[in-house]
Amino acid sequence: MKIIRYLDRAGQAHFASEQPDGSALVIEGDIFCEHRVTARRADVVKLLAPVVPTQMVCIGLNYRRHAEETKAKIPGHPVVFFKNLAALSHPGDAIQIPTHLASHEVDYECELAVVIGKTCKNVPRARALDFVLGYTCGNDVSARDWQRQFGGSQWCRGKSFDTFAPLGPRLVTRDEIPNPNALAIATVLNGERVQDWNTNDMIFDVPALIEFLSGSTTLLAGTVIFTGTPHGVGMARTPPRWLRPGDTVTVAIEKIGELTNPVVLEGA
Repeated sequence: MKIIRYLDRAGQAHFASEQPDGSALVIEGDIFCEHRVTARRADVVKLLAPVVPTQMVCIGLNYRRHAEETKAKIPGHPVVFFKNLAALSHPGDAIQIPTHLASHEVDYECELAVVIGKTCKNVPRARALDFVLGYTCGNDVSARDWQRQFGGSQWCRGKSFDTFAPLGPRLVTRDEIPNPNALAIATVLNGERVQDWNTNDMIFDVPALIEFLSGSTTLLAGTVIFTGTPHGVGMARTPPRWLRPGDTVTVAIEKIGELTNPVVLEGA
């Protein structure tokens, strides 16, 4: 099933099931528990991020070619950081380049985002995908100057500015994507394909990440896992290609779709 979350004409948020003809049917209940697809057509005024995360756990340096382009050592364990929940952004909403706590090196990162469907702990690899509700597109927007220079050796500051976690446009349930590590993934910047690879290049695949992240640690239903980005980021280009006001950035993932966001200055 393909699940969207949307605002109706009254400004109320709902879930719906996308249909092959492009329409959507209202879902009643909790998508993490009991729910059903009704026969009522959804009155979609605006698409929202398909889930409201309970936490956003992110993985760095998880593609071999990306580690190579940044001249980083292949990690022995997943590199983990977190994003502020308030960084969540919706399809079509603007990515804001920070001006108050200014950044001049804002970068794009296309990522497969995994949504945990059931609260879990100490999950064995063999059962890891049983706890996945589905998958969506994510953009791990990153202020590289705050990530590398001003963040006190931690990545969270540079990754957590408002609008730095676009998600969407839909959540595709795990039955439609039996192997999340066999998907084409790309970033298109102003019509130019700047990242173009496959999730099979992950150093730690999705089952390995869930096994690791749930080790001695409870993952709540609604946890969103950003699984890392392939090579082609702006930071690694010569000269670097930072996001600029007026840009349009699209994350495209096979079987999921496209997540597009314009870029503006904060306060514009």
